[in-house]
This record gives sequence, C-alpha cells and structure tokens, in this order.
Amino acid sequence: MLKLKRTFDLHRDVVCDLRYKEASVCRVKEYSGEVDTRILNIECDGGILYSWKGATGTTRIGKYDPKTKQNKLLYTFDKQVCVSSCSLNKEETLLAVSLAQNTKEVGGLKPVSKCLTLLIEIHPINNTKVLKAVDFRVKVQFLHQEEADRKSVLESHLLLLTEDGYVDLYHVLLTRQEGYRVVMAYPERLTRTAERIVEDLCWVQWDGHTQRLYYVTLKGKYLLRCVQFYSSHYCETVLELPLEVPANSFPTVKFVNLGFDHYNAENLEQELVKMEVFTDRIGSMCICYNHPLNKNNKEVVYTLALVHKGCSKTFQVSLSSVELLEKSTQLHPLFIPIGYYIVVYLEGFFLHLINTRQQEMLCHSLFLTGHDVDLGLRCRLSDILVLHSEEKASVSLLELSSGRVHSAELSAAHLLQILKADDAFKCPGSEPDPERMAALHCLLVYMGNDPNLELKIIEWLCDAYVSTFQSFDHIQEFILASLYRICYENSLNLDKILPYSSVFDKKDIPKSLLKIPGVTCTTELHTETIFNIKASSLAGFWSELQWNTERTKYLEAVPSPRYRTSRVRAEWDRLRKLERRLSTNTNHIEENTKNVSMVDTWSLDKKLVPLFQEEDPQQRALIGMTVDKLREHLTRHLPRLGKKKIDSLVIKYVAKLLELIRHMLETVWLKHKLGPRALCLSQRGSAAEWSVFHFMFRILEAAVGLCLPLPPGFHTLLAVFAVRCLPQQSFLQYIDHKLIQLTETFVARLMKDLDNTDANEKLKFSILKRLPQPMEQTIYHMWDHPITSASIARDYVRTLLEKHNKTKGFAFSVRDKPGFRPEFLPLTYLAKMLSDIEEQGTNPFEEQENVDARFVEETALKQTQILLGFEEK
Repeated sequence: MLKLKRTFDLHRDVVCDLRYKEASVCRVKEYSGEVDTRILNIECDGGILYSWKGATGTTRIGKYDPKTKQNKLLYTFDKQVCVSSCSLNKEETLLAVSLAQNTKEVGGLKPVSKCLTLLIEIHPINNTKVLKAVDFRVKVQFLHQEEADRKSVLESHLLLLTEDGYVDLYHVLLTRQEGYRVVMAYPERLTRTAERIVEDLCWVQWDGHTQRLYYVTLKGKYLLRCVQFYSSHYCETVLELPLEVPANSFPTVKFVNLGFDHYNAENLEQELVKMEVFTDRIGSMCICYNHPLNKNNKEVVYTLALVHKGCSKTFQVSLSSVELLEKSTQLHPLFIPIGYYIVVYLEGFFLHLINTRQQEMLCHSLFLTGHDVDLGLRCRLSDILVLHSEEKASVSLLELSSGRVHSAELSAAHLLQILKADDAFKCPGSEPDPERMAALHCLLVYMGNDPNLELKIIEWLCDAYVSTFQSFDHIQEFILASLYRICYENSLNLDKILPYSSVFDKKDIPKSLLKIPGVTCTTELHTETIFNIKASSLAGFWSELQWNTERTKYLEAVPSPRYRTSRVRAEWDRLRKLERRLSTNTNHIEENTKNVSMVDTWSLDKKLVPLFQEEDPQQRALIGMTVDKLREHLTRHLPRLGKKKIDSLVIKYVAKLLELIRHMLETVWLKHKLGPRALCLSQRGSAAEWSVFHFMFRILEAAVGLCLPLPPGFHTLLAVFAVRCLPQQSFLQYIDHKLIQLTETFVARLMKDLDNTDANEKLKFSILKRLPQPMEQTIYHMWDHPITSASIARDYVRTLLEKHNKTKGFAFSVRDKPGFRPEFLPLTYLAKMLSDIEEQGTNPFEEQENVDARFVEETALKQTQILLGFEEK
C-alpha cells in the first residue's frame, strides 16, 4: 500500500566512509575492526547526527549532510561514552550532548548521577559547560533561527527537556574572536539565566520544522498544550486542548521526535498509549493515539482527534485471529501521515487509510486486512520511527536497528488494483464498492495531479461501463472528486461547501458505504470550545486553524451547507423556456459562459472527438448559471476567500468539468479507434460505435443526475451515434422521453446526408414533427420535399394574413368564429375569403342558410391530401 524508497542507509552512507578513515588512522590498508555506529538525532535541515567507537577507544560524533552526501567529524571524546541525546546548532558551533552514565559501581566508586548534560564549543574546541548532572533522563534540542536573524545576532537557543517533567530554555550568547572563532560569552551565567517554560509534563513532542513543542499535562484531566517559538525566539502557549485519553496512560514521561536513546531505550511493549500530533500547513491538526490493549476483548482501539473538524473518531477493530494475537510482540499501531491521510498500521492485522478531510462516511477511508497487508519493512514496529515534515509535506520511516531511512508515499499501482476490484484486496464478507470508492477518491483528489494517472482512471471508466455499481455512480464520483481536487487546497472547509461525492444526494445511502466489517466507529462532536488560543496575534498556521474550527462550528449549525447541483434544476427549466431569447436580467449568465470559454485549454488542433461547435444555447445558459450559483454559494458561506479568489475558483471549476468530459470522450474514441466514418449517418453503427454510444449515454445520465452542464456539441454527437446504433422506433422513443435532445446541427446533417428513400423520408418526417418551434423555420428550408414546402407556404400565408389585417383593419377574427382551425392556414385563408365575399356582396338567397363552413373545411382538407399525395384521387 505504501511505496518506500530508501533515502539513507547508515552502512552505505556512513560506515563505509568511517572504515576508510579508521584505516587511515591505524595506517592499515583496510580496517576490519568493529565500528559501533548509532544514529542520535535528525535535525530539521535533514542533517543526521551519529556516534561511533573506533580503533582508538574513543567516542566520536559526526554529521551526515544529505545535500552534499558528505560526512563531517564534529567532536571527539577522550574516552568511550554513552551518548543518549545530542543536538547541533544551525551554525555548527555548539554541540549539546546528554551522556548516560553507568549506574554500577566501578572500583568501589559510584557515579554521581545517571545523566550528565554538556554544552560544548566545537568551532574551535575551547570550552565545555555542564548544564545538568541529575538522576533522570535529559533530552537536548537546539532551536533553529531564520537566515536573516542569524546574520544580525550571534545567539543560540537550547531546549533542555527532562524526565522529571519540565522544560528549560537556555539563551546562549556567542562572541566572535580573531575574526573566525565563535565561543560562548559569559558561560558562567547560563544556568542562572535559564527560563522555565513548561512544568509537570507527562508526554512531549518536538516539531523542528515548525518550531513547536507539544506536551501533555494532567490538570484533573489530560490537557494538550502547544508552545510556539517565533523567529525572534519569543515563545507563547497558543493551544490548550482537553484530551479523552484513558487514565494512567503515561506512567513515565514519553519523548517523541527528540532523538534516539540507545542506552535508556523505552520498553515499547509495556507502553500503554502511543500518541503523536500531525499538522498540515493549510490549517489541519490531527491527534492520534491508541487505547490500552484489552486482550480479553481481542480488539484494538485507537482515536483520531480532528481538531480542524471539531470532532473525534474512535475506531474499534476486532482481531479475528487469536493465534496472531498471542504471537504478536507489538500491538501498538503505527500512525503515518500521508498528506491529509493518516495510515494506521498493525503488522499482520490491518492497514487503515483514514481520510481526515472527507470523514463523514467510512467509505472515503480504505480498510485492508489479512496477511497481504505488509509495508515491506523487515523489523518490528517498535523499531520504526515516523519522521514527519509539515513544511516539506513529506514523511519518512526510520528503521532504528538498521539505520535505514525510507521516504513513504501511497502506491498508485496498488490503488488501481483495488479500483479494479481484485479479490486479493477485498475484505472478507464485504462488497468491493466501498473499497473502490476510497481508492477512487484517493487517486483523484490526493494523487490526481498526474495526467497519466488520470488517463488510467478514465480507461478504467471505459472498461467498467458494463460493471454493476450498486452503491454509487462511478462516473459521477469521477467528476465530483476531480472537480474538488482543483479547489481543496484553498480552504479546509470547502469539503463542507462543495460536493465531492454523489452519495450525499441519495435519499437512502447504501448500508455498505456506512460500515466496515469488523470495525466500529464512534464519532464525538465537540460542541463547546475544544481549544483556547491564548496568543494575542495569530498568523499562518494558527490563524488558519482557528478559522477552520470556527467555520466548522458555523457550518454544523447551518442546515444543508453543501452545494447541491440539483438545486439549479428549476432555474434551468426557466432558462430553457426562454429558448434563444435571453432577457436583460440573464445577460450576466452569458458573460459567465464567455469567462469559462476563455480558460478552455483544449487546443483545436489536438481535438480528436468531433464535438460540433454550434452555439447550443441551452448548455451555454446552464454553464453560465452554474458559475452564478456556485459563486453565490461560496460568497455566502466562505466570504473570507474574497471575491477575486471565489471568481477564479468557480470559473476554473466549471472549465475543469467540461475538460473532464472531453477527456473521457477522447479516451473512448482512441480506445475504439474511431475515425470520420463514425459520423456517417447513412451507415449502421458497429460494435465499437455502440460501446461509445453507451458510454456517452452513461456520461449524459451522470451529468443530468447532477444537473451539470455538458460541452456544446455533446448532444449533437450523442444523437449521431443514437441514429446509427438504435432502431428507428427506439430512437424516436429516446427523443420523446427527453433522453436524446435534437439540436439544429444534428437535424441539418440528417436532412442533408440522408436521401429520400421511404425509410429515410419516414424518419425525417418523424423528426420534423418533434422539432421545437424556433428550429422549424431553419430546418424546413433544408429539405426539398412537399411536406416542407407546405410548411413554408403555411408560414408565408400566416405572414400575409397578419400584414393584411394590420393594413386593411378587418374587424373579422377567425379565432372568434367557432368551428375554424387557425393553425391550418390554407383552410383559414379560404374560409376568410369566403366570409369576406359573403359580407361584401348581396345574397340572392336570403331565405337559405349561409355557406356551410364545415363542408368547406372538409373539402379543402380533401384537396390538400390529394396534392400532398397522401390519398389517391
């Protein structure tokens, strides 16, 4: 599931170089002695600190630079020591070291303390200052200044964190001597000027990339707090969050991301709770921790507190294999952040890929079980440490025993296999639809910036059009997830505002999408303020987090904040009735459509699918209206984005929609190797063209179901395939049921390309009867046939009569006379002329009745039928 790439190997990158140096010191060709090398710390710039013991019987500390691939000696002790914690300042002039001392008596003497903490000048070696000599563990960590600050002030800042539950901050002033020597100024004042910034902690985590210190303290209940260090190295507590962590979860102080202690290694098998905090630069925070293992219940319980979503999710996973439970040596899951996903991994049991943004339904998270769940690491989970970088948006896994570092990312190939519903990846007793849903969204939203990957997904859509998807429409999911991808980085709350899945529009959501076999999920909403920002002025991450949490509370209180595309259906029907005439009030809709067209990057010379470039007023109106409605919705619920950003967002959103549909058509066109022959109306469609027609019809169904616009010309192309592939009667039924829409371009091609055989004449006449009125005038002139000639004549007579009535001022109105049929204009004209003659002349047969209008009507109708050839003379 995870694709691992080795980025660092202690043996390859360090030990081989050290052996060469030891051989030089010993003046031998090849050094064959033992080199006891251990990783001590990884600084935020990527530099790896390590120690080794060589032939001289001393302990040395070095640094590996991943940029230059070079090793550098930092300091050499005059004897062998046990380094339990180490940190280097950014200027590489000071080295902080915590030494673990032997507690056994040697020669009748016992060491004064278990831990000795030193601050050493290394450029040049000049002075060593003892900071602590205590009987509990001490961790050291330098803060890192920005480049601009380092040039102006010679100063380093050191955190000293103790197992006794407090954190001190040392401000080390430096001075430059002889132009290049950097040494400590006033070293005797260091301990007196130390600043106590944290007390009574039981768990602590350092995030060097963001310069944040998270810690847990017990104040009646567990509280998580965060200290933020700024570029000026002023610090303040910016977060206070109550945690629902089980009691007595931290019997001893737990250090996270504060180096690697090989001499006071914690027994992780006895650790009750493993907890980590993961953040994202756009303002998300996720606190992951497991609950104490209950072997009697045979289940693993873990919680993800999604601070940016104002909720916590607790998962209970039943362990089906009792044998594996008894043999397992490590049942604490490993939490790995991959973007906005959290991977919860328990070797040999399960892998849970949790979506921390689309978290309403379990189907947007992927749960895999069985023996096939394997990350490919050849060590115990207790030996794996997660190295997370918010700034670089990357994660690495460190195998502490072997000294290997692997970069980790999701495997697109594995997700594509799940998408194809391979039985090897199915959960026992589950349907493949939820797994496909989770894999599809991960591929499209998180990994979808790769055009080649998008092409593979579209190919799967083409191949899967005959598959049965009981839970969701895969084309609708493809469209909505892809559209969401282009805007999700703008705000965390857009997933509450914009549709990213079609299942939310279902009245009854399938049960298979709401549960995972063997997994129970409990959601707890935080109705009251779950964290307290104490900083007077917030910026960057904290400002985004505060905004996200406040907006989440607002959206929870608003009924149906998510945009439903079906809401525009009534407005679309109104615009359709306007036909081609857009009123002044809808002129801005046409402007919206033009703006969408301006960002259309589909190059004309590369277009494979012959989408006809007619006006298509209905689709243009729907395109413009969709932009209008989206803009209005975003402005109402996310005004913080600003008008300019919202306008750009919605224009790109709709333009991407049209591009997606074109890409789908291009892919299926290439797949079936269609050419110009596919547009010939006089030939029947092949099996390949039938497949294309079916796929296009599925696209139409998906778009109509979501009330989304289609590219102009889509309906014309669909009608061309329909008339070629469907029997004539079925084609006409598709038109009558509004499944096929007649366009002017299609009907014009039909009239011109088909000859006037009996079958074609019948088809054309059937089409003419179904034409909307605005299209009749244009189409009738294209077909040289008595039917169209009669229609043209009828329109001509109507025009003459209207002019005659206006100029002559006749008071007579045919509509006022019962029994007349105004729509049959030749008859209307004849009857009107007879009535005029009757009124103007003297009637010699006053005692007889007037002319029988019904008789005149029947006679005229009979004569018309004879002229048109519908009846034998």
